[in-house]
Amino acid sequence: SPLQDSSDDIEDVSLFDADDDVSRRSKKSKIRHPVASFFHLFFRVSAIVVYLLCELLTSSFIACMVTIILLLSCDFWAVKNVTGRLMVGLRWWNQVDDDGRSHWVFEARKVPAQGGKTSSEAESRIFWLGLITCPMIWVIFAFSALFSFKVKWLAVVVMGVVLQGANLYGYIRCKVGSRKNLTSMATNYLGKQFLRQ
Repeated sequence: SPLQDSSDDIEDVSLFDADDDVSRRSKKSKIRHPVASFFHLFFRVSAIVVYLLCELLTSSFIACMVTIILLLSCDFWAVKNVTGRLMVGLRWWNQVDDDGRSHWVFEARKVPAQGGKTSSEAESRIFWLGLITCPMIWVIFAFSALFSFKVKWLAVVVMGVVLQGANLYGYIRCKVGSRKNLTSMATNYLGKQFLRQ
């Protein structure tokens, strides 16, 4: 059912039925999608490693910048469209209708009636750890480039923050819901902590 928000419409929909087969598979293996798990971390970590070792390997700023941006773009697409759906059963996108209004659409895999989990805990940990840690590293790089006056690298680092931060923001909203739900959850948590003390 659509939820109204001040700046956009949010719609929750289910993933297509083909994903029900995934939840019926044997759960003996902790990582059911090893290729997706690998590429979830590969593009992210590769972009960071190239950024760190770039000046040691080559003197061409353009080659380094293009390589990093290609890795970040591949990471953005893979996480947004493939690994999020396979590893945690979530997917998001933003679409603009004919009237120019922005709609956020979130998909979540249906939980089986037996109450079993649809994704393995190991994959979920890998997904969220990679999703949260890497943007934090890019933020550190941004401050480092800013305070060391490496202006030419600042554009590359900002691109890393934006692309990986957009995925983080999308998946947090996908997991928690609209901004109102996020605010009410934070308020409830702080209220409980205050009453507990």
